[in-house]
Amino acid sequence: MASFVLVHGAWHGGWCWKKVSPLLRQQGHEVFTPTLTGSGERSHLLTREVNLSTFVQDIVAALNYEDLNDVILVGHSFAGMVITGVADRVPDKLARLVYLDSTMPSAGRSFMDVNTATLGKTVQQAVDSDGDGWRLPPFSLSSMGVTDAEDLEWMESKMCDHPLAAATEPLQFDSSVIEAVPRTYIRCTDGSPWLADTAARLKADEGWQYIEIESGHDAMVTVPQELAEILMSLV
Repeated sequence: MASFVLVHGAWHGGWCWKKVSPLLRQQGHEVFTPTLTGSGERSHLLTREVNLSTFVQDIVAALNYEDLNDVILVGHSFAGMVITGVADRVPDKLARLVYLDSTMPSAGRSFMDVNTATLGKTVQQAVDSDGDGWRLPPFSLSSMGVTDAEDLEWMESKMCDHPLAAATEPLQFDSSVIEAVPRTYIRCTDGSPWLADTAARLKADEGWQYIEIESGHDAMVTVPQELAEILMSLV
């Protein structure tokens, strides 16, 4: 049996895996869904100083304090940045990195650097107009493919602002260390349009396992059974 650590993206929290975790546990797997500083039940800890390094340390600490090894580390969306930083710090604890419709980092560059100029402009405008210059309010759930009324009510009550510092801090890592860990990219077919070029590049890269899932961006909410089956196939 495997140990899964599922890392949420911007605006979410460990709560967003609520539909997937039981499916994995029913098959005997260990599942951990840590919440990053300033999100979910830790939203009271959000400050302008919370950044990408904070998030990386959150997950490294979770692995250490739970005594986890041979971990399948899954990062959704923005958390592609986080799990890459974790892999650079503790590669010996990981069995596989799984990027779920996520940003692919580039060494020495930030989330804002590696994504499209259009996304960067949208982020900065939202921060300036509604986030006091340092917080990014949630994008619409419809843009993440969530349309079910119950899901919308559930998620809207829990979404939190995301610190701009986490998106502007460059991620430093050794590419050779990351490339030594088996890597899977799961592309949501109706996922974030700004990830289309990334997905196409990785699909053609023999160094990656590439899988597609028919879903909007938040597959863990909209198609949990299908996502759990893919994750279990990686064991």
